Amino acid sequence: MTRMAIPLGFFLLLLAMTGQLAQAAEGRKFEIYFIDVEGGAATFLVTPAGETILIDSGYPDLGGRDRDRILDVVRNVAGETNIDHAVVSHWHRDHYGNHAALAAEIPIGVFWDRGIPDALQEDNEFQDRIAEYRSASQNQSRPLKAGDTFVLDSGDLPLKVTVLSGSREVIQNSGPPNPFADEADLREEDSSDNAASLSLLFQYGDFEFLCCGDLTWNVEAKLVTPNNSIGKVDLFMVTHHGLPVSNNPVLVKAIDPLVAVMCNGPTKGGHPQTISTLRACESLKHWYQLHRNIALADEEQAPREFIANTGTTQDCQGVWVKASVALDGKSFAVQVGPDGQRRTYDCRPN
Repeated sequence: MTRMAIPLGFFLLLLAMTGQLAQAAEGRKFEIYFIDVEGGAATFLVTPAGETILIDSGYPDLGGRDRDRILDVVRNVAGETNIDHAVVSHWHRDHYGNHAALAAEIPIGVFWDRGIPDALQEDNEFQDRIAEYRSASQNQSRPLKAGDTFVLDSGDLPLKVTVLSGSREVIQNSGPPNPFADEADLREEDSSDNAASLSLLFQYGDFEFLCCGDLTWNVEAKLVTPNNSIGKVDLFMVTHHGLPVSNNPVLVKAIDPLVAVMCNGPTKGGHPQTISTLRACESLKHWYQLHRNIALADEEQAPREFIANTGTTQDCQGVWVKASVALDGKSFAVQVGPDGQRRTYDCRPN
């Protein structure tokens, strides 16, 4: 075999690229992407070891809009080629609408959900939708329940996931007394599948991230009264797109987030009542919105630099919000889109 000479310039470039790749692999953070699916939900997480989790998948159809936005973040922004875990928080179409469509485009390892009901009263098309989900998951999705815990592959620092609620059940009420317990103000029972949402708490060093799907008022109160079973968190995905049937002050004030991200749309969510509740949190530094609520004045919502998309659906660019957690789990940064300012926040010590 004839030996080929490698030009010195190419050799040096190859060495530089190899070094950059090694440095990137060593320095990868715990990343959380809040993907714009126009008032649905799709959150993509990547551990420092490259294990990936997608929680919910936005609206189906719409010319593949939400499916394609998710694939763009997974492949082109995060640089991943597969989804290890695909989670369904509950059975509304804006949360599991693209699980089947995604499975046709990218490998998915394990499907997780709260268990599949026989019927869903609030969705006349549930039987057709769930048949597609069953097919995509090969009828082998795994159910999650309150109290389940997992440790994900995350390098030197463990990444623990705890299921706080599911199917209207919650973890045992323990922890310190909730000083806001008197604000529980229970309402008429919610019979929709929102109240059955999975709630997940991610803990990585000092960093804690809470995601509750579309969990509603009374079950939120059950989680934190009379005792605060969750504790305080650093990052909170505002529940149910920021709608007022959720985000009970008894929970939001108890978890007292440092930063919140609201996955709302231009006309869905981002409600003034929820924004008022966030503003009442003692430790809140900033909240981010995936969309400007076009029905509210600027002073009634987050400042423009904290809003990813400011127009209507017709001219929406689908800009995402990203949180990056330092490898020591002691701080995290949040930015809007690829060019947004990175703001860094120190985590509370555990």
